[in-house]
Amino acid sequence: MWNRLKMAASVLQRCFGGVKVIHKCGSHRFIARRCLLSAAYTDTKLWEAREKDHQNLAQLAALMDKTYERNFPVSSLTISQFVDNILSIEEVDQAVYYLYKFRHSPNCWYLRDWTVHSWVRQCLRYGARDKALHTLKNKVQFGMFPDEFTFNLIIDSFIKDNDFKGACSVVEEVMLQESFEQLTTQILSLYALSNYLATKPVMNVSEERAMGAALLIAGLKQDNSIGLSSQLLGNALLGKVEIANGIRAVFRGMPLTWTPGYLGRALSVMERVAANPDDCKLSKDVLDRLEGLLHNLSSDSDSSGEDEMAEEEKKIEEEVEEEDMAEREKLPFYSSRFKELSGQLQSSGKVDPSPLHVLVSSLVQQSLASAEGPDVEQYQSKLEEWEAERQQLISREKVSRKKAEEERQARQAAKEAAQQG
Repeated sequence: MWNRLKMAASVLQRCFGGVKVIHKCGSHRFIARRCLLSAAYTDTKLWEAREKDHQNLAQLAALMDKTYERNFPVSSLTISQFVDNILSIEEVDQAVYYLYKFRHSPNCWYLRDWTVHSWVRQCLRYGARDKALHTLKNKVQFGMFPDEFTFNLIIDSFIKDNDFKGACSVVEEVMLQESFEQLTTQILSLYALSNYLATKPVMNVSEERAMGAALLIAGLKQDNSIGLSSQLLGNALLGKVEIANGIRAVFRGMPLTWTPGYLGRALSVMERVAANPDDCKLSKDVLDRLEGLLHNLSSDSDSSGEDEMAEEEKKIEEEVEEEDMAEREKLPFYSSRFKELSGQLQSSGKVDPSPLHVLVSSLVQQSLASAEGPDVEQYQSKLEEWEAERQQLISREKVSRKKAEEERQARQAAKEAAQQG
């Protein structure tokens, strides 16, 4: 009897364990946790249906080693064959080495898109997602610049494991490539970012900058409450970095404008929403974050005022930019303007009580499934293009090898004839 009760409890847990309750506007609603991307999107059948080009990895490794020793370039086809034929996590580790070597060879510009895609799939397949992330974060050293479909696969993999910090690390790379064109990528990225922020993480300056830039750029692609709330929060985080460290700390190495005033831009989002007659609103959670951020920045500025007066010469030595000082002096205005705009938003019903991650979860339910279709169709077309290009490379390499062998035989024959003469 006890065993049957345990079995029943186990079944119920599998059926309902993924259901969570979200409180919204005084009522409760149930949202089933799901793997964000559908099985059709993440299915490997299309990828595995390609014509196989079975190779012995030991022989390929020996060929590449010998080629590099002779200071000759390894072909993009060879490194592609190596990645495609990975069968274990140990071979994933070997591939990291050869991908690095290829990136630092004369053929570095010719790492094929399908090789990058295959690499990510192989890492996910053999439990080496950390290796995929390592090569993405060190993209200059490994040449890893995935397309959005490939990005989506690895983001979704992190989300499935509730590793939102890892997912945000991938989203940062999407942001740096400015690859938020596909709706699926926008939704997955905003889902990862908002859920990670919901955990209230303690972030350093670099993390706040990356988070702010990703929220801002992804939010600009969404013309709705989620997009506007994301833009507001993104500008707020970047404004915090700007006030504390100067504008150069914001835009260096980022696809961002170098014009000062990110906190001002956050307030401009509030102004647009307040003046807009449509149904767009701003998340109360995001507004509360901006309010707390302004309060903390103002408090830090006030409490350090005496120290700054006493260390005026030190400030001069640090060569603080005039525009950065001017931006810091605007903090009292920003705070008062925020209070004014908050009152306008409240009075006009432009504040949504839902946290940002709840709003994004609603977007997932409403839009993600329909957004997957175009991606899958585009992926199918891309696979056909990749396969045609791969077959062309195989044929070209066969011709080159045949020609090289004929030249070798001709040299050998000439050498033998000279010896006989």
